[in-house]
Amino acid sequence: MHLDVYGDTLCAVVTAVALASTGNYIHLRLPSGAVADALASGVCPYKEPGLAELLTEQLKEERLLIGSAAGLPDDNVRVVFLAVSPNAFDEVERLMEELAALPPRRWLLVNQSTFPVGSTASLEALFLSYLPDESSATVSAVSLPDLLQEGAALQSFIRPTNLILGCDDINAEQDVREIISPFNRRREGMRLMHPSEAEFTKLAINGMLATRLSFMNDMASLADVLHVDIENVRLGMGADPRIGDAYLYPGCGFGGLSFSRDVMSLAHTQKNAGEHSALLDQVLKINERQKEVLFRKLWKHYKTDLKGKKIALWGAAFKPGTGRIENAPSLTLIDALLAQGAEVYVHDPMALPALSVRYKNYSGVNVSDDAYDILHDADALILVTEWKEYWAPDFDRLKASMRSPLILDGRNIYQPEYVRQKGFDYYGVGRG
Repeated sequence: MHLDVYGDTLCAVVTAVALASTGNYIHLRLPSGAVADALASGVCPYKEPGLAELLTEQLKEERLLIGSAAGLPDDNVRVVFLAVSPNAFDEVERLMEELAALPPRRWLLVNQSTFPVGSTASLEALFLSYLPDESSATVSAVSLPDLLQEGAALQSFIRPTNLILGCDDINAEQDVREIISPFNRRREGMRLMHPSEAEFTKLAINGMLATRLSFMNDMASLADVLHVDIENVRLGMGADPRIGDAYLYPGCGFGGLSFSRDVMSLAHTQKNAGEHSALLDQVLKINERQKEVLFRKLWKHYKTDLKGKKIALWGAAFKPGTGRIENAPSLTLIDALLAQGAEVYVHDPMALPALSVRYKNYSGVNVSDDAYDILHDADALILVTEWKEYWAPDFDRLKASMRSPLILDGRNIYQPEYVRQKGFDYYGVGRG
């Protein structure tokens, strides 16, 4: 099948590459910008496990073509995926007019973009309004929300645990099922609902996940005051089948462009509907406060004087498996450290290029490909992102390198008693 995918989001690139890998011929149409420039240079724009290799393979096999978002589908294309950024709705509206002017066919528009609830139906109505009265063309717009997990985006597309399809047209439903069938074979994972319900479900999922994270971070703050270990509390909570253990890990805050933006979009949707959400406001406030928790512990440890201190950070990406730093807790931490006159040294397996761009005009931020190199004469090591290579460090080597044996564990991956026995001062999140 010949398909066009519009957008430069992670969802657009993953969708195009994955669909090409199953034998489809895909034209990925990109707006101008960093993603288009990277692909034009032969570089995968997103650092996701397996994505670069599969992208290169599909380009070589010529099942994947790269073009401009200004281009329009060929005559043999009738299915168009829309995976654009949330602020690009105007561009999609213009695309509807241009598609309606093409030779008539039975169009299927698959909206993966995170637009306001009701947008899929609006796009279908807009397309129809542009069709000439005598046109024989038809159009069905469906919602197939982007549920990718950043850091495992390709895997979550080709082995999805949850597929949501917002569709009111049986023919469109059959078409989408056929396109997605290579990724939906282990079990029937597709849930069918109205397009607006699908759009709302995507926002509600991320709202719930963010709420669980912020609740646990709130409990971690209380655990610090009560001098109890939040890890034991977490395990006890997760053992209750009514709760489960997913997204109960306290830490130094969540980040990521899509996750944070979806929560804000859900809050905005409620506000526009006249239903102000005090809960979501608190979720966002708690998360922003939590991004400062490690800095506050460090600031207190050094009696409010961090000037000239060398602080090493392990991890800058907002989560393991990705090189993205949008809304990452590391940024809040770095900015606070710089404001106090500290020198910051950072290691991350994938995010250093993005971090270097972000802080290119800051002499106080230094990056290294060697996780141990940045610890020489360090006054503290702060664990921000729980990459697997950080889980079992050589503590003796750490202590020998550091000026002050101090570890702040923003993800609670170390055992406090063990680390302290190794001669370190240790601070976790909610660990008494």
